Amino acid sequence: MPDANPMRSHARLTGVVRLLGAAAAAGVLVAAIALPAVGGSGAAVVSAADELNLRPMELEEPPLPQASTVYDAKGKRIAQFFAEDRKVVRLDQISEIMRKSIVAIEDDRFYQHGAIDIEGTVRALAKNLGSGGVSQGGSSITQQYVKQVLLNSADTEEGKEKALEASYARKLNELRYAMSVEKKYTKDEILAKYLNIVYFGAGANGVEAAARRFFGVSAARLTLPQAATLAGAVQNPNTTNPEAGAKARKALLARRNTVLDRMAQLKVITPEEAAEAKATKLGYKGISQPNGCQATVSAPFFCEYVRYELLTNKAFGKTPRARQEAFRRGGLRIYTTLDPKAQAAADKAIKRLVRPSDRALASEALVEPGTGMIRAMASSRPFGSDAKKHEISYNPVADMKHGGLIGFQAGSTFKTFTLLTALKKGMKIGDGISVGGSYTAPSTSAFKDCKGNNMGIPSWAVTNDEGTGGFKTLATGTWGSVNTFFVALEQRVGLCETVETAKSLGIRRADGNPLHEVETFTLGINEMDPLTVSAAYAGIAARGKYCVPLAITKVTDVATGRSTSFAPQCRQAIEAPVADAAANVLSGVFTQGTMRGVGGIGRPAAGKTGTTDGYASAWFAGFTPDLAGAVSIGDPRGSQRYKLTGITIGGQYFGSVQGASLPGPIWKDTMLAALKGTPATPFTAVDQDRFGGCGSSCAPVRRQTPDDDDQAPEDDGVIDDTQIADLPGGGALPTTTPEGTAPEGTVPGGLVPDGTGGAGTE
Repeated sequence: MPDANPMRSHARLTGVVRLLGAAAAAGVLVAAIALPAVGGSGAAVVSAADELNLRPMELEEPPLPQASTVYDAKGKRIAQFFAEDRKVVRLDQISEIMRKSIVAIEDDRFYQHGAIDIEGTVRALAKNLGSGGVSQGGSSITQQYVKQVLLNSADTEEGKEKALEASYARKLNELRYAMSVEKKYTKDEILAKYLNIVYFGAGANGVEAAARRFFGVSAARLTLPQAATLAGAVQNPNTTNPEAGAKARKALLARRNTVLDRMAQLKVITPEEAAEAKATKLGYKGISQPNGCQATVSAPFFCEYVRYELLTNKAFGKTPRARQEAFRRGGLRIYTTLDPKAQAAADKAIKRLVRPSDRALASEALVEPGTGMIRAMASSRPFGSDAKKHEISYNPVADMKHGGLIGFQAGSTFKTFTLLTALKKGMKIGDGISVGGSYTAPSTSAFKDCKGNNMGIPSWAVTNDEGTGGFKTLATGTWGSVNTFFVALEQRVGLCETVETAKSLGIRRADGNPLHEVETFTLGINEMDPLTVSAAYAGIAARGKYCVPLAITKVTDVATGRSTSFAPQCRQAIEAPVADAAANVLSGVFTQGTMRGVGGIGRPAAGKTGTTDGYASAWFAGFTPDLAGAVSIGDPRGSQRYKLTGITIGGQYFGSVQGASLPGPIWKDTMLAALKGTPATPFTAVDQDRFGGCGSSCAPVRRQTPDDDDQAPEDDGVIDDTQIADLPGGGALPTTTPEGTAPEGTVPGGLVPDGTGGAGTE
């Protein structure tokens, strides 16, 4: 309790003031004296405080940095982030012996003095003056708390140095702040704040983190020797850091025993209890807490996507600095869209067919149609920085904005956007074009980008690997993935119109640059990431409703209890009947087209394979009404330089890798497992009046081609109404594989495959 005798208290304070004056006159730094704050009672104390011009000054106490926890859609923790390993706890969540230990060694009169401990200060002052330096401090726990707050609040090295500088001004300010803290909080509240903010060493901030790091227990379960160890570590956590080696651990053990002796001296414990505790080993366990995505096992790439969302999305702060500060402060509970079942399905499917040691890299994203919720993000290599373990330190499932790289050219998955554009422009499923085995633009103005520039290249020819030609309809051309048909179709419906269709479904380059609007846009010469392509196809599955990929559904601030929810951001990008017709055509890819050899998944599904020029990369993008996914595979060292030819993947040799070789089977295995137990949902039937049969393009009128011999009259491409009612089961059209590609090294628009069109390097 404060001294009840005002005259004695005044005398002591006056002595302090006189000593301070003597010290100043002698040129000794007053700051080094650890000047305490004012306490006690009566007018005499106030008078002495006036001599030092001490008045309470409000201390700004920002929330302490804590760990942020990430949860999946089922509420299970998948990761945590922290700049400082800390978990704030209440005083009743800290063992009583821990509280007694810290008070005994740091400020044994904490509950007796006010904001100033006169006896402790006079004792420290006398010793410091006698030694000519600083050999003993007199700071109370309240003052130590103030210093820690100022240190934690500093966001620059200069600010941190200022918070620790040995100056008279700093000490006086600390005293003023301490007076305010003592008036604002009870002693128990101050002690709790101190134990939550102080650093104990080994990367542990606050007593809860320290208890778990040092001994693997909560602060509530700390024993006497454990509590004494932590209390001893506070004085100089760097020299007693048990992670620093045997010498530091020996110093920590000695410091623990000093605390135990002091507790016995103060009769907080008995000499026998002290002796028994001193006989125990240090018991340090060094249990590290997982921090970041490298430590999470279940979904590291999804975790990375969440981290980048927190740092780049304006929903989490208006400026980059605000977002960075919010992330550093932490203390958030982050609830996400990750489906552990879907994630496990994607991981298993990739692992079965592609190994981490393979030079080819496979990645997959799963998105829920109608919401844009990201259900899984998987890759064939683990996330990390250890090259010997074949780890990668970027996110191959996402774009650059979310930690990815340039991505891979999407190949024939882009033909879907030309198909959609044709349907939007009024073509029926049975409408078509006669094409040969090669195609050349009739003029430079045959293709115009969205700025009106002529993009046709009459001197350049698009070819099909197998030279198939003839009359192709929207259905048969899609099923066979015929290059010449789709470039001719893009000419008819418009390059810019096709680009706008793709953009409406969220298509943008993985590197963030504008889409390359060139003649071969429909052949997929733009580099993409699986998540963007998956979200676009999910838009078709949702009957034309595109939703921005969504990873975070709710964020709760632990300090304030305030929660912010995030709803899907969707828009009707394509008319529902157009999307329905496209889904119907794409369903035939499994039964009539390039996925015929792989087969379906036992429920309504649609999709499109993608194989790029020279087998640089391979894709499959597909969907059911319930789930969409996209799989890419390529060499991350540079897909245009390191082609997928003559390559061994997953222990199997491939002369060349196509969309149906690996991406298709990965997608199929993933969907079978991810949708197991989910009732099958049918696609909406095609609007027969609008898209049934064929219109003005029924007759197989041949367009002029460079080589008539390339015409292949394998079918007339005309589909009757009976077939349209059930396209996947109608007409056994032979599969056309591999997909046709343009001549290697001649992609127009300055995109030379062996040059800058690659996927980047690890």
